[in-house]
Amino acid sequence: MYKLNVVYILFLAAVLQITLALKEGECEVCVKTVEKFAATLSDDVKKDPKLIEAKFKKFCKGTKNKENRFCYYLGGLEESATGILGELSKPLSWSMPADKICEKLRKKDAQICDLRFDKQIDLNNVDLKKLKQKYNNLIVLKT
Repeated sequence: MYKLNVVYILFLAAVLQITLALKEGECEVCVKTVEKFAATLSDDVKKDPKLIEAKFKKFCKGTKNKENRFCYYLGGLEESATGILGELSKPLSWSMPADKICEKLRKKDAQICDLRFDKQIDLNNVDLKKLKQKYNNLIVLKT
């Protein structure tokens, strides 16, 4: 009976771990922004979480749109209400992959994974009559 309970608990833990992992396309703004930021860091900076936080704040000054909103959620902007930069800087100093960092950030603030990049529409190859109305409105506003 005891062995059966242990096997059952291990099975549940494995299932929960699979469901908590990021799926393709989830947290796309987070993953892309963290990868882009990590590429700007030198090896000396990657070892010190405090330096990473300072560089991230400087990196956030040049961001726009969704990346800027991501910086706001993490506390990389001066007007940010809260800050969880430690949740980004420490894993980056350990060379943790961007998707794993975003999984940890999602546990702290679910809004981070709600951010999505705007879809780019190729006007030459798309049938405008079949587009959703919100995309038609965007096209009208941009032209």
